[in-house]
Amino acid sequence: MNKHKEPGARNVLITGASSGIGKATAKLLAGEGFRVFGTSRRKRPDQDGVEMLELDVRSEDFVEHCVGEALARAGQIDVLINNAGIEHVGVAEETTLEDAHAVFETNFFGVVRVTNAVLPGMRRRRHGRIINVGSLAAWVGEPGEAFYSASKHALAGYTEALRQEVWPLGIDVSLIELGAFKTNIIQDTSMVQGTITDYDAVRSAARRTLQDSLRQGGDPKKAAELILKIARARSPLMHYRAGSEALWIPYLKVLLPQRLFDYLIRRGFGLDR
Repeated sequence: MNKHKEPGARNVLITGASSGIGKATAKLLAGEGFRVFGTSRRKRPDQDGVEMLELDVRSEDFVEHCVGEALARAGQIDVLINNAGIEHVGVAEETTLEDAHAVFETNFFGVVRVTNAVLPGMRRRRHGRIINVGSLAAWVGEPGEAFYSASKHALAGYTEALRQEVWPLGIDVSLIELGAFKTNIIQDTSMVQGTITDYDAVRSAARRTLQDSLRQGGDPKKAAELILKIARARSPLMHYRAGSEALWIPYLKVLLPQRLFDYLIRRGFGLDR
């Protein structure tokens, strides 16, 4: 018997909801009748029908308190959207292990912490939905963003395994992989501190490419609309993608010869000059 069904009660917890795609998604879902709990690392007032909670996904205590507060108010969490994340620009050799660890603490282990806090209630009810917000970087090891890419690769693998593990319990898990969107993530981007002269051109090209991509990126509302579609789906898929480059680059990677794909990546990042 198929235990999976479209959510009835519609209580949503979305991390990283103070700006960008998270904010757009929280606002859209609240407008569509969901009860939405949005989170931010700093306490913010409720806005656009979204109940804001303070959360640092790097802290076990913060996660337990935040999820506990949402459960105390709503009784249950039906949909979890793991959206919180940070960007890091720095060549692999230049990046300290401390900085690399910090990227994973938010982009990967932060997702694991929040998911583990929400899953017990979903397991008891044999019902729930988890949507992890990933990146095109899970498909392409982006030069100058090695550990950001690595964290998104890890998130993709974790999400695929989790989907199979909780499927028999009536819980759906999906991954949405995003291309570039017009957000202010560049303001929260950490930059490598100690630099190696040999990598000056690579590092500069990576920063320039990131800035150009964000400036020319899509409207965050488009990503929010796709997340709403997943939240409402009767039988959500594993993989979804949003953003023009996220739609075609994975296919090129599969179909093109490796040398040609490498050339296109280097050219796209300005490394063929």
